[in-house]
Amino acid sequence: MAVLPTSTGDALTSLRGPARRRRRRNRGRVNAQVVIALAIIAVLVLVALLAPVLAPYDPENGDAALKYLPFGAPGHPFGTDEQGRDILSRLIWGGRTSLLVAILAVAGSTLAGSVLALIAGFSGDRVSGIIMRTIDVMFAFPVIIAALAFAIILGPGIGVVVLAIAFLATPYVTRVIFAEVKRHRGREYVEAAVSLGAGFWSILFREVLPNVAGQIVVYATGLVGGMVVFSSSLSALGIGVQPPAADWGRMISEGAKVIISGNVVPALLPGLAVLVVALAFNWLGDGLNDLFDPHKRRSRS
Repeated sequence: MAVLPTSTGDALTSLRGPARRRRRRNRGRVNAQVVIALAIIAVLVLVALLAPVLAPYDPENGDAALKYLPFGAPGHPFGTDEQGRDILSRLIWGGRTSLLVAILAVAGSTLAGSVLALIAGFSGDRVSGIIMRTIDVMFAFPVIIAALAFAIILGPGIGVVVLAIAFLATPYVTRVIFAEVKRHRGREYVEAAVSLGAGFWSILFREVLPNVAGQIVVYATGLVGGMVVFSSSLSALGIGVQPPAADWGRMISEGAKVIISGNVVPALLPGLAVLVVALAFNWLGDGLNDLFDPHKRRSRS
């Protein structure tokens, strides 16, 4: 027989109990999400760093007599591609290239976008207007056209992919961080720094930046997954990494040519690799956002 609460305090306690349990479950789910995402990313990065040791074959050279070996073939567990190159070796080396390109591009765009956002957020209307209208123009500029322009000037390669991705991501980073900086502009700690005579750059980098750093990290982490997908698409178009170098996007492009014959492995495996990386970084970004967001943190406490 259930015992009914006999007082207001007992009633509140009976209501708060389930709420606390739900908050604990939500907190555990967020922590588990971050841990799983970090574990996946750590394994991928470790495999990429150890590519010279882990790859069983040279990813760029193959044997034409062994082309299109099936999945599970002796000596080639993932089979071979149209040139007889080992798919497992190319996956390992391709991950090294894809992750390096995405991380470098996101790091560059995060640095540039954060600096522009900090300056625009604390400058007068003229400087802020010039910076943000320039960002609006970058939003409107087709990224593929920019990638083609970089390829014409510099020649196709990793550098073009990095520049194109940085060009794509910088306006998004600037917009997000600009809104966060504007939110902090009128805070008490900023007014206190101004009253104590702190200069413009001191306030930006010693006061405001540490308070928006969490949001910068969260957004940059979430960008990496999407940029891995975008870099793979550029390589598939022939703008990025050039053959015979291994890259997941180029592997997808080359494998897509033979899907109609029924051999889906050369395109499916690098596609799954891109999907896993994108999901892992998105999970990490979502988990960090839940952990760093003060409103969500208060709702879980």
